[in-house]
Amino acid sequence: DPQLNSRLRKTFTGADPLRRLPVDFEVRAVVGEPLSIVARIAGNDEPRRHGGAEGAIRVIQVIRNRAVTVGGEEHSGWLPENAAKPLPTPVRQVLMNFEVQFDGSGYLLCLESEDSSIRGDTWHQSLAHAVNQAAEWFDITADEWKVSEEAQITSVPPCLRGSSLSISVIVTSDQPLEAARKHPLTEEILREQLSRLGASPYELGQLRAEISGGPMVPLSVLSKLRQGLIEELLVRSGDPPVRRISSEPVLTALRQTLPPREEQAQEPVRLALLCRSIKQIDTALSAGERNLLADFQEIKEYSYAIDMARQAKARLLIATPRIQKPGEMGIFRVMAKTQPDGFLVRNLAGMAFCAEEQIPFVADYSLNVTNELTAQFLMDQGASWLTASYDLNRDQLLQLVESVPPQWLEVVIHQHMPMFHMEHCVFCAVLSPGTNKTNCGRPCDVHQVELRDRVGMEHPLKADVGCRNTLYNATPQSSAEVVADLIRRGIRQFRIEFLNDSPSEMRQVIRCYRDLLAGKTSGSEVWVTLEAMNRVGVTRGTLEERRNPLAIL
Repeated sequence: DPQLNSRLRKTFTGADPLRRLPVDFEVRAVVGEPLSIVARIAGNDEPRRHGGAEGAIRVIQVIRNRAVTVGGEEHSGWLPENAAKPLPTPVRQVLMNFEVQFDGSGYLLCLESEDSSIRGDTWHQSLAHAVNQAAEWFDITADEWKVSEEAQITSVPPCLRGSSLSISVIVTSDQPLEAARKHPLTEEILREQLSRLGASPYELGQLRAEISGGPMVPLSVLSKLRQGLIEELLVRSGDPPVRRISSEPVLTALRQTLPPREEQAQEPVRLALLCRSIKQIDTALSAGERNLLADFQEIKEYSYAIDMARQAKARLLIATPRIQKPGEMGIFRVMAKTQPDGFLVRNLAGMAFCAEEQIPFVADYSLNVTNELTAQFLMDQGASWLTASYDLNRDQLLQLVESVPPQWLEVVIHQHMPMFHMEHCVFCAVLSPGTNKTNCGRPCDVHQVELRDRVGMEHPLKADVGCRNTLYNATPQSSAEVVADLIRRGIRQFRIEFLNDSPSEMRQVIRCYRDLLAGKTSGSEVWVTLEAMNRVGVTRGTLEERRNPLAIL
């Protein structure tokens, strides 16, 4: 909207002193070097101390379209600084754009952010309600608020925008500074000169100066540099970052940056087992398996499983929750205290935690490795290897294997496919008088829940350490018939994921896949065996070989 843009530019560049933005200056004045001045308008991605609060963000208040009374005085223009409760300053690292609109009856606080936890818009009866809602969304306490009042009453329903993007501009003098004979540069002179920001929308915020050798700086030089800073700040404030659309295929260029696929020395095939209880861990160890993963619903059991694995000289990775929400990093820390051999990471937050704490980790299927670009990105974050995505069909899986180093990938060849994951806990809601994990009595530890679908299939439901539930397909999926192709293409890491399997069922499944990986039996023979021993059969699922639609003719 050209009219709105014009109004915004006038608003942002007006001369009223009540609505200026603080600009921080950093000055380096050293004899023998050019004078340099850095000007910054700080966004929340560059935290700084201002008025006792960490972080700074441009905040714009829009008030209702009429005169207001403050302290017994009526104001119809700019609102005094003490007229309303100050909006808070978010201290979380959130890139946020916001808009406050008055529609004639109330206020609409619209938030636009890369953080999906920030909702889109909410209607409020008053500006105070909008302020309180913003404080709640950003978890701001009164001690963290920063007064940054910018309010205007206009003759039309107001619509102003603000941004938390930070801006940084630097200018330098043309010539090196010389030592002063009479009047060397001081911080007082800098403060006086840099506070003269004229009709710009800025005011001097903080000033940090490094002055060495008693340099002489003509006021004309300071004035010229100051004007250059203001002009550049205005340009940077009004123009969004330039984004250009490539005229060439982007994927082709991105793939050229990947390292070439190199043939690796032949390594023995390894089988890993994912277990969901201490009993299954014991069964796997008794069967001679030494590559284990644990995905328990009780976090305290990880310590016992790790002790069992260490006594058997086995490697054990523990699985993170599927979803990690803000404020839940404590779960990762508790899991790390058990000192496992590594994590099976299921989200980016867990990956960042492992990288920071230097914990080895494997990227699980939920990170959705479907192509070589994703694989390269996750390996660059420090993953030991990657689990191929469950979304791939047979042809797509083989194509992925041929496009990345085979040692990067682990393929799950037997599992109950997860159908959906939810925060609602059926165990607590149905089997307990409690309302949450603090008072539910943990019925998930003693009960097994299955959901029956319209055709009579009973799909198992499992809880995780965060009390979230995952529903699994009743019929296990087997990739036995594609294993030979994967081995020929260099894949050496395979995984079986158990669910509610009994010890006898586990031993049968392990025996089948051991023989398959050793070349003692074929994939089709394994398929027939699994089909016969499972009461609900077995499915090829997404890895079923593509059929010829003309074969029936």
